[in-house]
Amino acid sequence: MASGSSLWVWLAWAAVVLIADQFTKVLILGYYQLGDQTPVTSFFNVVRVHNSGAAFSFLAGAAGWQRWFFTVIGLVAAVVIVWLLRAHAEQKLFAFALASILGGAVGNVIDRLLHGYVIDFLDFYWGNWHFPAFNVADSAITLGATCLILDELLRVRRGR
Repeated sequence: MASGSSLWVWLAWAAVVLIADQFTKVLILGYYQLGDQTPVTSFFNVVRVHNSGAAFSFLAGAAGWQRWFFTVIGLVAAVVIVWLLRAHAEQKLFAFALASILGGAVGNVIDRLLHGYVIDFLDFYWGNWHFPAFNVADSAITLGATCLILDELLRVRRGR
């Protein structure tokens, strides 16, 4: 079992991710109408997109049940992650990964509860091809998932 102080460090990181996510979304809601975009570089726009589905708009066209489905998944994931953090807070890379995912998941759950969709605004593209728009929460979840993979690869390597 980890010390309580190390658990709080990871919960604080999750809170930083959550605050950054929600702050940027408030800015987008305040300054952009749905579909507005601002070119920033030759490969990046700031846009306002509403995603009622999951990653890459998976199930966005469903009849509305997906809002509650993904909300429940996010809440269950948050509970499991906090439980894992309590047990493994001393494992820095693993705990960083979990806390990043936690902050991102809660950020997107808040969007689903408040708006019925997730607010996305980062639009990277090449020519006419656009990567699906995403947000700070999605970035943190992706970073966390990448760190989980790295942590496992390092764990396997140490075990040899």
